[in-house]
Amino acid sequence: MNRKQKWAILLLPIFALSLCIGSMAVLCLSAYQEIAYEHISTFCEIIIEHNPEDEQQILQAVKKYHNLKEQNVNGNQYLSKFGYREAEFCKGLSWDIYIRFFLLFLIISGIFLTVIWRIQRRNKKRIGELTAYLEKVNIGTSGMMIQAEDDDFSHLQDEIYKTVTALHQMKETAVAGQKKFAENLANISHQLKTPITAAFLSLQLMKEAVPNDYIVQVEKQLKRLNRLEESLLLLSKVDAGVLPLTYASVDIYTALTLAAENLNDLLIKNHISVEIPEKGCVEFLGDLEWTLEALMNLMKNCMEHSQQGGCIHCDYTNNPIYAEILIWDEGTGFAPEDIPHLFERFYRGKRAATNGIGIGLSLARSIFELQNGTITARNLPNGGACFEIKIYSH
Repeated sequence: MNRKQKWAILLLPIFALSLCIGSMAVLCLSAYQEIAYEHISTFCEIIIEHNPEDEQQILQAVKKYHNLKEQNVNGNQYLSKFGYREAEFCKGLSWDIYIRFFLLFLIISGIFLTVIWRIQRRNKKRIGELTAYLEKVNIGTSGMMIQAEDDDFSHLQDEIYKTVTALHQMKETAVAGQKKFAENLANISHQLKTPITAAFLSLQLMKEAVPNDYIVQVEKQLKRLNRLEESLLLLSKVDAGVLPLTYASVDIYTALTLAAENLNDLLIKNHISVEIPEKGCVEFLGDLEWTLEALMNLMKNCMEHSQQGGCIHCDYTNNPIYAEILIWDEGTGFAPEDIPHLFERFYRGKRAATNGIGIGLSLARSIFELQNGTITARNLPNGGACFEIKIYSH
C-alpha cells in the first residue's frame, strides 16, 4: 500500500465525522434563521392587524432591525421590563426540523459506518486468506499462494511465506536424514542376517558332532543376536514411516486375549497367569496385528518382573475422547530413576531382564503413537509396575 492509500484510509473516518459535525452546524444555523424569521413575521402580522395605520412605521422598524449589526442585538433584554423571559419564546419547534436533524444524522452516520465496515471487511478478508493458507500448509497442501497485495498485511504475508518455506526445507532435510538413517539401519540388519544364519547352521552341525556346554552358550547368544537383527529391521521400518498399518475396529478384549495366548508357552514356563476382565465391546481404530505386537512386549515386560505364581492384570475403558488400556504386574516395580527413560531405545533399567536388548518398550510406544496413541509407565502405590495406554479417536 502506498502512502496516498494509507492517508486516504486514515482520513476517511475523520472526514466523515467532520462532515457530520459541519452539516449539523449548518442545519442548526439554517433552522435558527428560519425560526427567527417566522417569529418576527408573525409578530409584525399581529401588530399590523391591530394597528393597520402603523404599517409603514412597523415595516421601517423591521428594516432598521434588519440593518442592525450583531453587536447591537446581543445582550438585549428590553422585554424583561415587562415580565417576559427567554423560555417563553420559540416554544415547540416544528417536527420537520427534528426530522431533518434525524435524517442528516442517519446519512452521515451511515457514511461513517460504511467506511469503517469496508475497512474491517477488507482486513477480515486478508486475515482469512492468511489463515486459510496456514491451515492448508498444516494439512500438507502445498503450492497454494495468495495474490500479493500492497496493504498493511503485505509485510506479514511476506514473513509467513519465508517461514513456511524455511519450515518446508527443514522438514525435507529432516525426512531425508531420517530416511537415510532408516536405510542404513535396514542395510546393517540385512548384512547381519547372512552371517547369523550361517553361524546357526554351523552350530547345529557342531551340536550333532561334538555336543558340549559351550555350544549351548553360543546358541543362546546367536538367538539374542538374531532377535536384535529382527528388531533393528522393524525399527528401520518405523523410522522410515513404511510400517504397514491396516486400520480397522480393534476389540480390546480380543487383542488382550490373543496377546496372552501368543505368550502362553512363556507364561506356563514361568508359572504366570493373566487376568483379563470381559467388559463388553470396547473398540478403537487401529491395526490388530501390530497392536498384538505392542501388547505382547508389555506383557512380556510384566512377566519378566513377576515372581513365579504371580499374575498380570489387564483392564480397559473408553470415553468419547480415547480408549484406555491398563496392564500391570505384582512385582517390585520400576526403579524411580529408570521411569523417565523406559521407552528410550536400547535403554535397560537396573531391574531389566538379563536377556533383553532394550527395544521392546520403545517399539510398543512407536506402534501406539502410529495409531494416535500414547503410553506411560508408573509404579502402583501397593507395589507393581503399570503401563497406561491411551488411544485417541481420529
